[in-house]
Amino acid sequence: MTGSPLTAAALLAAAVATVAIGAYGVRLSRTTSDFLVASRSVGPRWNAAAISGEYLSAASFLGVAGLIAKYGADALWYPVGFTAGYLGLLLFVAAPLRRSGAYTVPDFAEFRLGSARLRKVAMLVVVVICVFYLAPQYQGAGLALKTLLGVPVWIGPLLVGGIVISNVVGGGMRSITFVQAFQYWLKLTAIAIPALALLALFLHDRAELGGPLPPSVQHDTTVAIDTDVVVQVIDPAGITVTGALDGRDVNAAIINTPGDHTLGAGSTLTLAAGAATPVVAGTPGTGSAWIASGGGLGGGHPLYQVVSIIVATFLGTMGLPHVLVRFYTNPDGRAARRTALAVIAMLSVFYLFPILLGVFSRLYVPQLLITGTADAAVLLAPGSTVGGVAGQLLGALVAAGAIAAFLATSSGLLVSIAGSLATDVLRGRVRDFRVAAVIGGLIPIPLSMVVSGLELSRSVGLAFAVAASTLCPLLVLGIWWRGLTATGAACGLITGGGVCGGAVVVAIAGGVDDDVLGGWPAVMVGYPAAVSVPLAFATMIVVSRFTRATPDVARIFARMHVPERLGMGVERVPKD
Repeated sequence: MTGSPLTAAALLAAAVATVAIGAYGVRLSRTTSDFLVASRSVGPRWNAAAISGEYLSAASFLGVAGLIAKYGADALWYPVGFTAGYLGLLLFVAAPLRRSGAYTVPDFAEFRLGSARLRKVAMLVVVVICVFYLAPQYQGAGLALKTLLGVPVWIGPLLVGGIVISNVVGGGMRSITFVQAFQYWLKLTAIAIPALALLALFLHDRAELGGPLPPSVQHDTTVAIDTDVVVQVIDPAGITVTGALDGRDVNAAIINTPGDHTLGAGSTLTLAAGAATPVVAGTPGTGSAWIASGGGLGGGHPLYQVVSIIVATFLGTMGLPHVLVRFYTNPDGRAARRTALAVIAMLSVFYLFPILLGVFSRLYVPQLLITGTADAAVLLAPGSTVGGVAGQLLGALVAAGAIAAFLATSSGLLVSIAGSLATDVLRGRVRDFRVAAVIGGLIPIPLSMVVSGLELSRSVGLAFAVAASTLCPLLVLGIWWRGLTATGAACGLITGGGVCGGAVVVAIAGGVDDDVLGGWPAVMVGYPAAVSVPLAFATMIVVSRFTRATPDVARIFARMHVPERLGMGVERVPKD
């Protein structure tokens, strides 16, 4: 915890700026079209910044660096997948989706397959994905405020939820477009400057990252253990424990032997200057193991883990409702394709810096590896490493970027929830959108407390897996395969969503721990996409082969794939 007045001021400034910019957008929001898709008037550059702003969530700002610090080379698949997913979106989805004239993913499902029942199923899937994705954003807000200000963890979700609900209720998509574009540049600045500062320090120190030794602390360091944790001790010299060690009460006890040791909640671990830092059991303990690939992200079957991460992040991007709805705001299909291309460039630039911060966090604040709370690395590394007023300024800047990450992504997700509920459950008016936004913003708050045991990127990765197992096959097959039927699509959504959603529930309940399930069941629950995504695609294809095709498929495909200038497109007009 920094507790710096500068940090508190930065958090307040970021929150106030978000509300103020959102209030400006409220002045321009009048119709249902404004609330749902900003009246389809957002240009490619502005929309690319807004998409990048909402896409770079708590997992990107905090979680990527934390996973890299903790697990090393294999964690790089997260930022690679998060970015590469937009290539698939650019090639297969963006332009045809925009030409469909739909306002939401359920709109597209009904347009393509002509089924009101399928629309309801798609609506439920959208809400579930958005709730699963909102929970880690609120979780990250609680972690950030607790780490930075020492406040109770439940205050973060309430604060972020209140701000996001206010902006979305006030102006919908039109309002949050301005907010998210601003927040992309704030987040990029907030993570780039500290990363470059630590890079300069690293080049000056000429420290070693990939050597055989574990990371070591530079000063006497005391670490408080909040929950029971099993740590791997490579070199016990200079390490003492007060509290519970391996099931017995101790006072300033020395750890005599290397290996795995259990530290009880409420214990205190003290490291002398130069002592080798213990790490959570199952993570790389030495620099050489950390920098090598093939170790996975803890537990068994590392190759399966990596494959599943790639499938979830690459294909999941094509099924994220809050990303897809952004392409409806473009004037036409060509603008949607240009937007996706610009987003790839913006994300590629951004993800360079969390990677750097993850690397330097392992080097300069290795004590975070003891408790497994590496998600706080981005928040603590700049201030702890640089020190003085300069360190406080860097810490304050990172804090502002973190709160922007939670607010931007939460806003986009809440618009997707509100849009789906307003048009499919309620009557589709502005008043209905606002009611749905309040309900959708409150539901994930208690859920965020439940998922707190998972790393942020792992939590978000599970939401990506659900999207990849449901909406991705619906969109890809719906846009490119004439044989898809409403029955096949519904069966695929239910199968993929049921298998992956069930895995997510078990993972949240603690099923990923080896002492609960163990072996293949545990790893498949923690990383379900490699199983659930092929199953969803196969179900849609097989069932569609035995059911009746949608009538007038040729006209529907022409509308999706023929350029707008030929006059095939028809825009849907919502209720006001």
